[in-house]
Amino acid sequence: MSRGYEQIGVAMTCRSFAEYERMFRLKPELLEAGPILDVAAGASSFVAEAAARGLAAQAADPMYELSAEGIYRHGMTEIEVSTGKLTKLRESFDWTFYGAPDQHRAMREASMKRFADDYARASEGTKYTAAKLPHLPYEDESYGLVLCSHFLFLYHEQFDYDFHARALRELLRVCRTGGEVRVYPVITLQWDRYPMLDRLLEELRTAGFEASLGLSELPFIPGSKELLRIQK
Repeated sequence: MSRGYEQIGVAMTCRSFAEYERMFRLKPELLEAGPILDVAAGASSFVAEAAARGLAAQAADPMYELSAEGIYRHGMTEIEVSTGKLTKLRESFDWTFYGAPDQHRAMREASMKRFADDYARASEGTKYTAAKLPHLPYEDESYGLVLCSHFLFLYHEQFDYDFHARALRELLRVCRTGGEVRVYPVITLQWDRYPMLDRLLEELRTAGFEASLGLSELPFIPGSKELLRIQK
């Protein structure tokens, strides 16, 4: 059995509100306590769907320098490539939620379209901001819930420990007192737990934050059953 997902560069995430709910265990009281910031959001439709539910939500990603059409083209190509990879590795993944690679692809495409439509409409507003970690253009303590999906930890061979530590400090900076930062998953592309996680947890706790690991409700990737929760 193959171990690990081959990826050059950072993949563009493209996930729905329903996936976020399960990945991050997002209960109504947590969502409604917002506002919410989705960092490294890519073409996920979480913010679009959250707004449609009356929730205050914004997203940040360096890709937002591109047009909706440009992001859509890039995303559709990436979905095709990733579906091919997942199909070859299908025996390693948990398909309980998605069913099969074709259904997984259909969900990705639906999320991409919903994102692109909303992104095109919101081009003059502040819902989508071109930005990347470890520097975000937001005021201190702006958000009640800060999320980061499939970026931190996953690419630990490209981004060192110092980057991860600075990135988490930045997520915490824009999170308000009493709020929470959640990161998912806490594994690498090789499906191993991030090797510096214990050190990171210790440093966060020493700095006065309540940092813990919780169970995700969408353990699709091998070893991806945990998420990081940091309460400020």
